[in-house]
Amino acid sequence: MTGKANLMELVELDEMATADPEIQYIVETMHQLWHNRLAKLTSTTIEKAIREEIITQRRQLQNTPMPANQHKFRQSVPSSKSTWFKNNHMLKSYFKIAIRNLQKQKTLAFINIFGLSVGIACFTLLLLFAANEFSFDKFHGNAANIYRAYAVWDASTWGVNDQREIDYTEYSSFNKQTLAEAMKQGIPDVVNYVQVQLPWGQNMVRANNKVLHAEVGFADQSFFSVFNFPLKYGSKTTALHDMHDIALTSSRAKQLFGTDDVVGKTVEIQLGPTFYPFTVSAITEDVPSNSSIRFDILGSFSFTKVHNPDSFIIGSNWHPTVKQTYIQLKPGSKLPNDPVAMDRFLRTFTPPSMFKQMGLTRLKNGELPVTLKLQPLLHIHTDSWFNGYAFTDYEVIDPKAIWILLAIAGGILLIACINFTTLAIGRSAGRSKEVGVRKVIGAGKPQIVFQFLTEALLLSMISTILGLVLVNFALPWFNPLSGRQLHFSFSLYPQLGFSLIAVVLIVGLLAGSYPALVLSNFRPVEVLKNKIRIGGSNLFTKSLVTFQFVLSIVLIVSTIIILQQTKYLINKNPGFSKENVVAIDASEMDPNKIYPLFKQAVLNHPGIVGVASAGAGLGAGQDLPGYSDLGLSAAVNIIDPDYIKVLGMHLIAGRNFEQIAAGDTLKRVIINETMMHAFGWTVQNAVGQIIKHFQGSNAHVIGVVQNFYYRPLSEGIKNQLFETTADKGFTHFYVRINAGNPAATLSVIKNAWDNAAPGVPIRYSFLDEDINNYYRAEEKWSGIVGWAGGISIFLACLGLLGLAALAAINRTKEIGVRKILGASVLNITNLLLKDFLKLILISFVIASPLAWYFMHKWLQDYTNRINISWTVFLFAGVFAVTIALITIGFQAIKTAVANPVKSLRSE
Repeated sequence: MTGKANLMELVELDEMATADPEIQYIVETMHQLWHNRLAKLTSTTIEKAIREEIITQRRQLQNTPMPANQHKFRQSVPSSKSTWFKNNHMLKSYFKIAIRNLQKQKTLAFINIFGLSVGIACFTLLLLFAANEFSFDKFHGNAANIYRAYAVWDASTWGVNDQREIDYTEYSSFNKQTLAEAMKQGIPDVVNYVQVQLPWGQNMVRANNKVLHAEVGFADQSFFSVFNFPLKYGSKTTALHDMHDIALTSSRAKQLFGTDDVVGKTVEIQLGPTFYPFTVSAITEDVPSNSSIRFDILGSFSFTKVHNPDSFIIGSNWHPTVKQTYIQLKPGSKLPNDPVAMDRFLRTFTPPSMFKQMGLTRLKNGELPVTLKLQPLLHIHTDSWFNGYAFTDYEVIDPKAIWILLAIAGGILLIACINFTTLAIGRSAGRSKEVGVRKVIGAGKPQIVFQFLTEALLLSMISTILGLVLVNFALPWFNPLSGRQLHFSFSLYPQLGFSLIAVVLIVGLLAGSYPALVLSNFRPVEVLKNKIRIGGSNLFTKSLVTFQFVLSIVLIVSTIIILQQTKYLINKNPGFSKENVVAIDASEMDPNKIYPLFKQAVLNHPGIVGVASAGAGLGAGQDLPGYSDLGLSAAVNIIDPDYIKVLGMHLIAGRNFEQIAAGDTLKRVIINETMMHAFGWTVQNAVGQIIKHFQGSNAHVIGVVQNFYYRPLSEGIKNQLFETTADKGFTHFYVRINAGNPAATLSVIKNAWDNAAPGVPIRYSFLDEDINNYYRAEEKWSGIVGWAGGISIFLACLGLLGLAALAAINRTKEIGVRKILGASVLNITNLLLKDFLKLILISFVIASPLAWYFMHKWLQDYTNRINISWTVFLFAGVFAVTIALITIGFQAIKTAVANPVKSLRSE
């Protein structure tokens, strides 16, 4: 466009066009495209000269004095317009050329677009998951100012060497004032508070001749003032106002009544064995999935204060009421980071003298055995260090896991971008003559660079659109894998839009800039004489291919190790026999009445080995109640004398429980090995020891049970003890059956239940499945990482296929000559394979130590973990090489069997 080609270059171009039909076609095409542009540039040059002459004359006139009334006769000069394109013609031509190039190279264009769209889809799905996890509780208007109070006890003041402190969400004093009330009264920064009892399990609910199970929680009336759960019917002032008021979610109300406009209706809720009537005072919208506080039904906390406040039955399992205290602070309050102010309040609420009355003689003057802290509401979902009981919070995720997922998402996207870039570089090799002709005709470097960038951005935009279509198709499959109900929405997650725009720009600029800048700097005659070529065999593209296979191999190794760790956790003996045990949830009935009848009926069958009952269940969704008196960290379960034998636990000291007679007030307990060591006892002297202040009385140790895992193996073993009462049964039944087909035995169990509890359907599961459900997170992780590893390998191989095709195209003449001189198919195949195999082997050498380092750090979070074996890396390396051989070999053989005459003719 600037006329930079000299006469000799034009003559040389004319000679090459006469000898080469391809160059002649390019010259004719370029002549047609640029004809109108050149004509307009000619007229534009004339206009520019005229304007320059006018400006010169105007400057001369400005230097000459003129009467004031003649200034209006001065000639005005049109304002200059500084723009790269004077019309739309060239921009349209760029898109036409881009589309023609895509049509000319359909296979490579498909690989480019499809590979990047799959990478963008995977990146978007994982980014959507991460955005959802980090968005928990942000829908509350005052979320940044809401905190949960919790207490951390120093167990050493009781002579207990605990392995890990418990973070207690409930803390009280001798006076009747609750912690929440005292903080509101004694701390100026506290503007509001609410006490919450989260649901634990499900309760039976009946109304309008319908029965269902729902999660029932309790809260103060201020709940809807502190939190922003929207009310569909009712108001903040009337909701939960009376003791028997409840708030229902809209979906639960419709299930019970067929409509959600039911304020004033009566609902009966089973708490323990008894149904209590409640009045609907408000209807809320369904609780968002990204909320740390969830419920189907919310009752008034004043109800718990009246009905057996010391040991109130909430949900489907026996446990003491464990309320959580949330406070709302003034905006900008420094209280969460002011331990001095918190200590000053604590000394007022529970003075040191109170602890001495409890018998804590180890305390020094003025010393407190407890610290009160505040946990931000926005951190509850990701504070994996918080060591509360299982019923304290819903599923908590380690933020490291989210960042690992984001790293995986970035890795997959990077692999796709590398494919896109390397193929763009390779495809540009065949366009060197086109660029040479452009430069000879007069195109400048900016025009050539803009042309390549336009094409790359166009491909990037198409890939992004297709990627978003793939996201919508993949979400129904991804949601069960992730354990979330995700919805793709730019309004909910605006960061997705910004990220995708950045991806389009970065990928387009990266893929288009390298070939554009390289080709635009070459001399046109050298390009047209084929003295300069770029393609898939330079150091830059080799580095990109190596890097993407490093990422792929790391993901493969990670997937294998996560699968091995999950299998290890599932198969490891938890310290009791979990196989062939049927667990029955009897919380909806009075176990004192039905358990003796049920036990007697099933024990008459030869396929049943034994029956036992306990106050708390085992497995995912269950937990042993926590004993919190005086900060002693111990999990408690009430069991009958058959429990230890039926579950296959082992006593290493002392004796088992015996049936307690009514009126027996002596408290007997069996502790585990961990608790024995925490007190500094041994197997020889533990039996007969007394635990003081256990639930308000002294407990006598009658036995020590071998350690077992009642929680996931990743958490280790905590202090745990058993106690028993004079009751004839508890809310969880365990039936050990003979190995084999359980159908007949299950029929006997169901019949026995129907006879003992007529009209109530049995709820049962197998204990080994309940225990294995603890590791759903690991299974989810292995699924996501495995899926990501498979996608990364697919994308890497897709890139290899494209690069192998480019390598074959660039060496068409060489391969044709070799075949004419007698080279076999195997020789040609080896010629194309060897360079790529070197890159994969280098990738394996780099990836192996990186994968070992990352997975070794990941395994450190597990108390029980596997040892990383060298066979994992061997398998990953062989797998990567095999897949690469298949991918490259396909293209190599296809090239090797091609007719050499046609290959040489095309050159």
